[in-house]
Amino acid sequence: MKKYITLLAVLLVVSISAFAQPSSQDYLNRYNILLKNLGPTGVGMETLIDRWEASYPDDENMMLGKFSYYYNKSQTTEVVKKDVDRYLGNPPFLALKDSLNNPVNYFQIINFDDSLYGIASTQINKLISKEPSRLDFRFLKVSSLIAYEKDSPDMALSELRGLIDYNYHNTSKWVYPNEEVDNDFFKSAMQEFCYTIFKMGSPACYKAFKDLSQLMLNYNPNDILYMDNMGSYYLVAEHNSKMALKYYNKVLKVKPDDITAIQNCILLARNDRNVKLEKKYLPMLIKNAPDDATKASAQSRLESLTPK
Repeated sequence: MKKYITLLAVLLVVSISAFAQPSSQDYLNRYNILLKNLGPTGVGMETLIDRWEASYPDDENMMLGKFSYYYNKSQTTEVVKKDVDRYLGNPPFLALKDSLNNPVNYFQIINFDDSLYGIASTQINKLISKEPSRLDFRFLKVSSLIAYEKDSPDMALSELRGLIDYNYHNTSKWVYPNEEVDNDFFKSAMQEFCYTIFKMGSPACYKAFKDLSQLMLNYNPNDILYMDNMGSYYLVAEHNSKMALKYYNKVLKVKPDDITAIQNCILLARNDRNVKLEKKYLPMLIKNAPDDATKASAQSRLESLTPK
């Protein structure tokens, strides 16, 4: 009889264990398995996230998983024909010729379902409210906004401006997984966002690039990275050589060997067919050239401009 009571006890323990609620770690483990094998929107992912949320509504990993699911689910890819050589900073997905041998370019673009993207936005906002010092959450939000808005980054610009002001007025430290966050880290991250916006090449993107660069300069007046940015804005977006040269010369006063400023000064001199100005900067390029080929090319160009 004792034997059967013991067996019944074992069966009861097994039965109770089988119906025990999975821990948050159990859900995370299952999520990672699905993510690895089927991707962020794979079969069963939505069901898993729904159950995870029902059990642990404040779990940060769940919120992050839900953000990822709906952000990716909201996207669809489309191939469109456009009469340009580049679109949103990208070359054609497919380049053909028509019957008259004119180029016909097709670009691959990502469109978003607004309602699904809205669910993703809600999750990342919850994460930011819960952990305001987590810089990686804020970067996720900005990156998603840039992708969503494409060539008209109004919300991304507003978010980045707020983030920059918050960074330089808030005394608490940022947290970023596996990184030591200091001012150099923050400036480099902002520059990546600036570059991403700039390369899309629309008037609104150029303006956002300028606004962000100027704001960063307000907090870091002698930062050559953002002075270079301002020079690039006036050179590329406004074709204003005078203003571009002004900023590049500011850079060279702080860092005489800044190769970006030197090369762009030469570029604007060539655009304006200003031989005198080009001859001023070519020796600087020869002296500070990053490789032998660049040095040789600059030397040859200078010799061609110098009467014998």
